[in-house]
Amino acid sequence: MFNREIDLRRQIAVDLQSKAVFLMGPRQVGKTTFSKSITPKFTYFNFDIPLDRLSIIRREWPKDSPLLILDEIHKMRNWKNFLKGIVDNKEKEPPLFVTGSARMDTIRKVGDSLAGRYFLHHLNPICLKDLREFDSPTRNLKRLLTVSGFPEPFLKDSTSFFKRWQRTHLDIILRQDLPDLENVRDIASIETLVELLRERVGSPISFASLSRDLQKDASTIKRWMQILENLFIVFRVSPYHRNIARSILKEPKYYFYNVALVEEEGARLENLVALCLRKELDTCQDLYGEDSKLYYLRTKEGKEIDFLPCFGKKPLALIEAKTSDSQVSSAFQTFDSYFPDTPRYQLVKDLEREKDSIWNVKVRNMADWLTSKLDFQSH
Repeated sequence: MFNREIDLRRQIAVDLQSKAVFLMGPRQVGKTTFSKSITPKFTYFNFDIPLDRLSIIRREWPKDSPLLILDEIHKMRNWKNFLKGIVDNKEKEPPLFVTGSARMDTIRKVGDSLAGRYFLHHLNPICLKDLREFDSPTRNLKRLLTVSGFPEPFLKDSTSFFKRWQRTHLDIILRQDLPDLENVRDIASIETLVELLRERVGSPISFASLSRDLQKDASTIKRWMQILENLFIVFRVSPYHRNIARSILKEPKYYFYNVALVEEEGARLENLVALCLRKELDTCQDLYGEDSKLYYLRTKEGKEIDFLPCFGKKPLALIEAKTSDSQVSSAFQTFDSYFPDTPRYQLVKDLEREKDSIWNVKVRNMADWLTSKLDFQSH
């Protein structure tokens, strides 16, 4: 039903012939369903299930299984050493497929490095490019903005169901997953932090401002923000600068994987574009090895371009997201001399007519462009 799985499944089947495969993504994004679709026969264990946990610890699985799937294994103590033992004994162990809803490459656990022993893939929420055969781009866009791109609420297409699902979804992450992974006691303050971020989507985030609002020191706020990233609640978009060391010191933006968490319409629309771009860049990185990053542009005077996706140091496009204004943003002129040969797009949700305008800006229908034209590999 969703196009997102075709290329990913094909590449993972190839990768499993020589490496372990890690699949990361938000909770309830469809990782388990996807992992069980790789091959008709498999052995599956979930570390959250007590009986499965015991079997994992005892290594009680058929050694001739076509595929061993271990879900949420990052919650196991010394999980890196455990997986290293399986991978290094691959002649006697099944091909290994590991899934998880926390960043297994960055989470701080004691254990030996797995570098060189696995390929990493991401499974993100459904975006417009995945829905080319589902419905019209306009209706798909409206649905994603209303009930998010998580498979269960998307397929239900019910606002009331989504609101109930959303409350449970976030509660499980913060009150069950988080304590399993981090020594954090003040869950209530992190819940408040999430609410503050919902109001500030699309705006540079000041850690000093958040620390005042929450009455916590800035270092604690930064640590909590990293935790929210590790748990796939938010993702970061940093300001672009040719000197990367300087860009790290500037204020990033944060967007949600669950776009429907964002209440303000314009911010929610920008969040969806950010997620679609982030997903495309993750795909280019996972399948083709591109060093892909998503940035935004902003001058000291406040002139801003929403998104600048890059392969390494190569800018791919300047992208602005608008709800209904087809008048070209003057910010494109501001950055004209810095990116003279980089394609420029102003994506508009409610657009009467597409056009090519001043400063070489292509004004395009947002739903159509994100469905059929978003392909950075063509660059």
